[in-house]
Amino acid sequence: MHDFTVLVLPRAFATSVSITLDVLDAAAGLAPGLKMPKPTWRVVSPDGGMVPLSSGVQVATSAIAARARPDTSTWIVPGLGVDRPADLAERLADDCATRAIAAVRRHAARGGAVAASCSAVFLLQAAGVLQDRRATTTWWLAPELRRIEPRCNVDADRMVCADGPVSTAGAAFAQSDLMLHLLRTRFGPSLAHALGKVLLIDGREAQAPFVVPSMMSNGSELIRRLTQRIESSLPRPPSVARLADEFAMSQRTLARHVRAATGLGPLALVQSVRLSRARMLIETSRMTIDQVATQVGYEDATALRRLMRKAAGATPSKFRANLQAS
Repeated sequence: MHDFTVLVLPRAFATSVSITLDVLDAAAGLAPGLKMPKPTWRVVSPDGGMVPLSSGVQVATSAIAARARPDTSTWIVPGLGVDRPADLAERLADDCATRAIAAVRRHAARGGAVAASCSAVFLLQAAGVLQDRRATTTWWLAPELRRIEPRCNVDADRMVCADGPVSTAGAAFAQSDLMLHLLRTRFGPSLAHALGKVLLIDGREAQAPFVVPSMMSNGSELIRRLTQRIESSLPRPPSVARLADEFAMSQRTLARHVRAATGLGPLALVQSVRLSRARMLIETSRMTIDQVATQVGYEDATALRRLMRKAAGATPSKFRANLQAS
């Protein structure tokens, strides 16, 4: 029996697949020195053989078994390489994807564990394993996941979410965070900790520090205009009531449109724009934290520190220190 089954679809994001396999390979190399068993894995696809990935890369695979067999491995689906909500339905409707979805559904129905990151989380949704569970995905696709799976508690702030046998992760490079989590779960913290040190990767907890509000529009002209209006008004952002008046709608209607497109309320969208500007100033300027707070509309740094601690898991000073150390 294997510990992991890596399920690869044609045109999957090559880096996500490579991260998965490289992390497993490195873990197998480290395990003997820690007096631990080596992780074992197999790479499968609906048809088997050489599977073309993005960027002209290929990977050798075995075919998924036609019938479900006893399988205690955790099935891992790397990112599909799809960035836009409009492309997801088409991608998941092709023949390879539908057979992969059916295989994941069979594995989960037998109590098997499943994991995915980025757009591959939508394959888990299509397999019916996200209902009544907490999950994450890349932050700009989170509103679409909320729309098509209202019974899933989508927590886009998290880098990795684990809910029973289902583990999900954020944007494509969160695959490394997902792999550390899966190794920690299966083999304990020692192997995951050693691997993080050797590969210079560490389990990040939040996606919030990486959110770009303007990218949350998902094609919504209203959200694009709202974020531009908020950004251009800093350090004195308009109130929600003022925004509703300017866009000729009630506050309730504004809130409904904003939440449908982004998963946020209007006030949270304003805060996200302010936080994004603050992060940019912290990263690119030599302003003090108090000066940054003033630039994004806070009277002092206390409110900014509180907001960043809640959204990004670090104070502005710690965020800058981490950047300087990296």
